[in-house]
Order: sequence, then C-alpha cells, then structure tokens
Amino acid sequence: MTSLTLRLPTPTGELETYTVLGTPVTPTRTTPARSRVAYAAAHVVADPLGSNGPGQPAQLDWDATLAFRHYLWDQGLGVADAMDTAQRGMGLDWAATAELIRRSAAEATARNAPLVCGVGTDHLEPSQATLESVIKAYREQLAVVQDAGATPVIMASRALAATAQSPDDYAKVYGQLLADVDRPVILHWLGAVFDPALDGYWGYTDPAEAIDAVAALIADHADRVDGIKVSLLDDTLEVRLRTLLPAGVRLYTGDDFNYPDLILGDADGHSHALLGIFAAIAPAAAEALRALDDGDTDRYRALLAPTVPLSRHLFAAPTYYYKTGITFVAWLNGHQKGFSMVGGLQSARDLPHLATAFRLADAAGVLTDPETAVSRMRTLLTVYGVDQ
Repeated sequence: MTSLTLRLPTPTGELETYTVLGTPVTPTRTTPARSRVAYAAAHVVADPLGSNGPGQPAQLDWDATLAFRHYLWDQGLGVADAMDTAQRGMGLDWAATAELIRRSAAEATARNAPLVCGVGTDHLEPSQATLESVIKAYREQLAVVQDAGATPVIMASRALAATAQSPDDYAKVYGQLLADVDRPVILHWLGAVFDPALDGYWGYTDPAEAIDAVAALIADHADRVDGIKVSLLDDTLEVRLRTLLPAGVRLYTGDDFNYPDLILGDADGHSHALLGIFAAIAPAAAEALRALDDGDTDRYRALLAPTVPLSRHLFAAPTYYYKTGITFVAWLNGHQKGFSMVGGLQSARDLPHLATAFRLADAAGVLTDPETAVSRMRTLLTVYGVDQ
C-alpha cells in the first residue's frame, strides 16, 4: 500500500482501496477578483482541549481560527464571519460570537482586508420574543459589528420568524434596523433547508411569493443596502430576485448547489458570491474568479465544475450539518490540529459521508497537501476501527 492509498468505506458499507490521484489547484495569483465580489464564509476552530459538548459555551482555538481567515484573505477572497458557517445557532454562543467579531475585525483592519460579519438575534429566546425585543436584540449585535469596523450582514432571525404575524411585521423590523446602520449592509435570506426554524420567512409560506416583497423592501432602502445574500438552493428564485434589485444593489449567491452558473451569469446579469463552500475550495474558487476577470470562461468552468459534486455532497440533507464537512476539509488540509467542533458537531456526519467527501475533495483538487490529508484520514479511519 502506497503512502497515498487508503481503505475507505463506501456508502453501501463495504471497503474499497482508494489512491489519491488529484492534483491540488495551485493559484497563479493572489490578487482579489475584479469582476465579482466574493466572500468565503469561514468556520470556527474549536479548542480540542476545551469543553465543547452540546449546549456548552464555545471554547475556540483563537490562533487557528484567525489563521484560517488569513488563509482565505491570502487566496484573494473576502471573509464572511460570524455567520451560519461559524455555527451561529448551532454551538457558537453570542459571547464567543462577539469576541470572534472583534478579533476578526482587528485582523482585517491590520491588513486592510474585506470582512463582513453576521448580525442576528440568537441571544434572544424565540419563544419569549416580541417585535420590540427582536429589534432591540438586532441593535445590540449591530452595535458590536459596527463598533468593530466590519460591514454588517443582517441575518435571518429565528425569533422574528416565531413572532411576526404578517409581511408588514418584517417590513417594520427591517425598516427600523436599516435606519440605524452607519454604512450599507448585506441582508441575508436563509432558506428553511438551512434552518427549519426559518420556514415562512418574510411572512410567506412559499418563498416564491416573498420575492416581490423582499425586492420592494430593498428598493425602499436602496441607499442602505449593499446587497442581499440568497441561500435558497433555488437558482430560478435567485435569478428572479436579482432582476428586480435596484441598480447598484448586489445579489450575493449563497446557493452551494448552483454557484458556477449563477456567478457566471448571463446577458441580464450575474450574482456575486458569499458562500460556505468557498472556504473549502478557496484556491479553486479564487483562481476561477480571476480566470473570469480574464474572460477565460473555459478555465473558470474547468476549475469550478469538479467542486460542485463535493459541494452538493457536503450540503446534502440535512443541509444544516454542512458545517461538519467544511470543518472536515479544513482539518484534512492542516488548518486545525483536530477534527473537533463546538457543540460536538463533528459527530453530525457518519464515516461513509466523510469518506465520500474525501474522495470528492481529491477529485476537485482541493486537498492542498495530499500526504497530510491521507495521514489524517488514516488516523480517523483507525479511530473508527477501520484497519489499514
């Protein structure tokens, strides 16, 4: 057995011999893309010696967490922090989130790097919320992001979804928030596939029925909205909303299934990017966007096409556990010492799922150091009782 060969489980419960064959994507440049604005939504690195079990306050490895953000900036990507990829509402409590925002913003300021940070209401108990308490909670988090000097991303709120009685309630809350901002912000429409508690957001059972209302809200506050991130995993709805946005307001795709075509766009427009998968495929994503700058759409497609099977696998149902796969790839690539997550979420995906992710990451060229990746995968297999 060579140093790059493993015995991996298959989805059917058997074992197969697998040899890593992919060639890592090597960026030719590190400059940011010019034709698209692109953010990678970053995960957080749990302290492997900390008490990070379910329901416990998050304890982070700050050095590794911040080093990963520098890695993304080094690729030429912006960083989207303190968002759902960072386990907001799934293990990362508000105290740790606020510290993350302050630390990431200080690092971004020091190198003049692009950073956006999530603003939510996750320190508010949804069952006890009122519209007024939702607005207050949003304002508390907005102040932290603005004081840190980062661009706010107004995230969808579980508490608002549980409290709002009509589309007018959403318009009231967002209208008051947008009156408070000190710079244009990014809105975030996170679909129920990512968080079932957000079902019926904007006051409509069918997301298609909410498109016009969301576009109208943005039009009413266009001078205060940089863009909206849409994470519905429905490219048709995304394109429909994109065509309704006022001039100068960006559509940031959060569609981890259809991102290559949405970013490429067509004669009527294109999407920018704010994607969790970009953290896992950073070299390929950044290089593809630079190819797009050069007008080389063939190279753009050649770089991103192999990443789509990996992304669709990591974001497969139940989609909200995609964070486990993002962290897994980061661990394989040496960005953290252990495969551990806050809230114990490393257990959310089974070994066959992770083994398939390993194969697909290899095929996508995003195992940046194959020998390290194989060594770490072999260790994980041993822990699971798979003899090599």
